[in-house]
Amino acid sequence: MVILMSAGNFVCPSMSNAQEPADSKARTAPTPEQIDYFGITNPDKLSAATKRALQWKNLENDWYVQFTVKDLKGDLAYEEGIVRRDPSAVIKENGQYYVWYSRSTGPSQGFAGDIDKDKVFPWDRCDLWYATSQDGWTWKEQGPAVKRGKPGSYDDRSVFTCEIMKHDGKFYLCYQTVKSPYNIRVKNQVGLAWADSPDGPWTKSEEPILSPANNGIWKGEEQNRFLVEKKGDFDSHKVHDPCIIPFKGKFYLYYKGEQMGEEINFGGRMIRHGVAIADDPKGPYIKSPYNPISNSGHEVCVWKYNGGIASMITTDGPERNTIQWSPDGINFEIMSHIKDAPHAIGLNRSLDNESAPTAILQWGLTHQYRTGDYQYIRRFSGVNLRHHTAKGEDAK
Repeated sequence: MVILMSAGNFVCPSMSNAQEPADSKARTAPTPEQIDYFGITNPDKLSAATKRALQWKNLENDWYVQFTVKDLKGDLAYEEGIVRRDPSAVIKENGQYYVWYSRSTGPSQGFAGDIDKDKVFPWDRCDLWYATSQDGWTWKEQGPAVKRGKPGSYDDRSVFTCEIMKHDGKFYLCYQTVKSPYNIRVKNQVGLAWADSPDGPWTKSEEPILSPANNGIWKGEEQNRFLVEKKGDFDSHKVHDPCIIPFKGKFYLYYKGEQMGEEINFGGRMIRHGVAIADDPKGPYIKSPYNPISNSGHEVCVWKYNGGIASMITTDGPERNTIQWSPDGINFEIMSHIKDAPHAIGLNRSLDNESAPTAILQWGLTHQYRTGDYQYIRRFSGVNLRHHTAKGEDAK
């Protein structure tokens, strides 16, 4: 649109003289149903926004959910000086609920202090603990499940952000690992532990089951993660937030990738998800050649539904705050846009996940920051919203 200047003021020409969008001749005329649904005033005058709306594939609300979050009772209530974060999925065994999570103590100093002695992040110097509950509200902490490794091992600095899977009567915990020293360019990996009981004892893998791509090149020796000669794959710096799902006779390990020289684009941080596939829960896991499989995301939240995999994408990127679904676990399409999604969701996998797309989101666990140093675990509830009503209004 041409802007005219007159006597120091801007004057906008009338819309009758405005040009049609460049692709107007190529558009498909909306149907009478679309005209009514979208409230289109002039079907022969469609804005770019309306044209995009006409291409939306899913206009139902079965995938739309809203959340509330409340405090827990017992040992998972907020405790000053203790970090409890990144809850795993909740499972039900022996008549009670189980959850695993990252646990550390004391404040964190970042990278400005002595990284050999200090705590860099809240998830630094963590072990994996677990807790049980009869009702999902009041929890009893049961102690450590998987501890950091011995000095020199790939997990000697921290083990954190875990996920639980039960398969053929055995229990598998996958989790992030960091090896000392915890500097800015350190490359996180993924470890695995397994047990015959949710109460352990746990046997840890001697080597990581997943590592970052090895095709990025740092520039210089300075501890600066933004200086690169070559960025490499989407997961060339870190592999985070692992979750293993038995799917189509194999094991799909979903994870978050961080790239060397990470940038900010029009959607924020360039964070994307990938998947690695194995024939056995213990691996070896081979990354899919189709990676990355998302354009956005942060913590991984995936579940099986209708013969495929659903994924809730939050926090980062142009497709954040969406629920997506894939028939093959690799090629995802957006099913709904949501708001106020809880962070680091631990799904309640004891719930039915097939009756509706969001049935598994009825309740589970999440974490919340009380301060930059301390986080605690809370409980979320999700409802499939079908009406928007005013106070006192009948939605029928």
